[in-house]
Amino acid sequence: MIKKAGAKIFAKFINKKNQKWIKNPLWAQQKTFDYLTQKAKATDFGRDHRFDKIKEFKDFQIAVPIRDYEGHRPYVDKMLEGRASVLWPGKPLYYAKTSGTTSGAKFIPLSKESMPTHITAARDALLNYIHQTGNTDFVDGKQIFLQGSPVLKKKEGNTVGRLSGIVAHYVPNYLQKNRMPSWDTNRIEDWETKVDAIVEETLTENMSLIAGIPSWVQMYFEKMIAKTGKAVGEIFPNFSLFVYGGVNYEPYRPMFEKLIGRRVDSIELFPASEGFFAYQDQQNDKGLLLLLNNGIFYEFIKAYEFGEKNPTRYTLGEVVLGVNYVLIISTSAGLWAYNIGDTVCFVSLKPYRLVVTGRIKHFISAFGEHVIGKEVETAMQQACRDSNVQVKEFTVAPQIDPQVGLPYHQWFIEFENPPQNMDDFAQKLDQSMQEQNVYYQDLLKGSVLRTLVITPVVNGGFQKYMKSIGKLGGQNKVPRLSNDREIANKLSLK
Repeated sequence: MIKKAGAKIFAKFINKKNQKWIKNPLWAQQKTFDYLTQKAKATDFGRDHRFDKIKEFKDFQIAVPIRDYEGHRPYVDKMLEGRASVLWPGKPLYYAKTSGTTSGAKFIPLSKESMPTHITAARDALLNYIHQTGNTDFVDGKQIFLQGSPVLKKKEGNTVGRLSGIVAHYVPNYLQKNRMPSWDTNRIEDWETKVDAIVEETLTENMSLIAGIPSWVQMYFEKMIAKTGKAVGEIFPNFSLFVYGGVNYEPYRPMFEKLIGRRVDSIELFPASEGFFAYQDQQNDKGLLLLLNNGIFYEFIKAYEFGEKNPTRYTLGEVVLGVNYVLIISTSAGLWAYNIGDTVCFVSLKPYRLVVTGRIKHFISAFGEHVIGKEVETAMQQACRDSNVQVKEFTVAPQIDPQVGLPYHQWFIEFENPPQNMDDFAQKLDQSMQEQNVYYQDLLKGSVLRTLVITPVVNGGFQKYMKSIGKLGGQNKVPRLSNDREIANKLSLK
């Protein structure tokens, strides 16, 4: 009771503190912008880009072009060699190692200023939930975070690890007794072996909060059920809160409710190695509150303009509702006008709330339709709801050269509970896609494409694929969309 009462008091304090930047968003962003550009004036990057001459955002736009990791790589390479004050004053505390898309691994710097923001944002997400709902049931129980190994390695004198593993070293002392799995189990590298060990370790525990990417939490749940023959909610009667990020939970929700045996509250987070950007602050609203006091200055580029030579860069005060933007960040770890690859759409401007719509590189536009992740996820959610269907995993790819007939979008779906009528289910998916994407609809009407085709994937097929490319578990996730056939050609089909 004391712990729960203390949590409510702390939650109220943090909520009141955060109202300052929530109610003054443009002031908060200007303050962040000034802090970042002033702090980094004497760095290599600051000197190269004349930060001493930057007085306002327009100066920054002129001086600093949009870059992705490859554009930052020459600076990061200098840092990895031991040079200080390259992108940010001093040397990074850590480098978060992530998978690169063009030239191997990426090493994202984490500074002494940026590292605490990851911890604070995750903490505030939980405290906000307590303040909004009054629910503290999860506080006294055990809490599990399905994450990468906390083992950190050295690379030329630099400390390197997965972000989730690095964060594991910062769990507050007051949570250590409640936190699972154990350190030794968390160190296991092989994901399937690790999940088996977590099942054994948590089977008799009072689990109240479970967190992780839905597809890997699902794997954990299925192994629990296989071992006990009971629903997760029966095994863990006090399980009351699911925390997730990385993918849209809605297509998974019916499956999770079946595995759990009841509905539990959930909180969506929007973290990345580059920064912690947003969290769901209202249970009845799926929009995520954009964090404006987290050492991150945001810019936005309209997704359909992103490929242009000089696309317009918008600040927070210039965004509008309903537009798909590419998210650009500058951070207290020394990333400058950095394209993280995510696209977002604002659903509220008071306060600023957004939804993650996909990845700028994960789309289908083989014929100019530019289908995005949010569209296929919404279509799947609606079709599953209307057809009483449950889906484990899915991805979509274009088939531009079929043996017979017109090209089409091919939906690879691993069903838990398949539809009684596959053609009817496909029609529902296609109708939803047409309603959301007028370009797709026009291509169908113009007989450039035919309606989508569903290809069932064998049970466990997506896990087998992820394992084959060395990305089983942790923070890895299956792309919802591909503009090529690379994933499609490697899936195990029925």
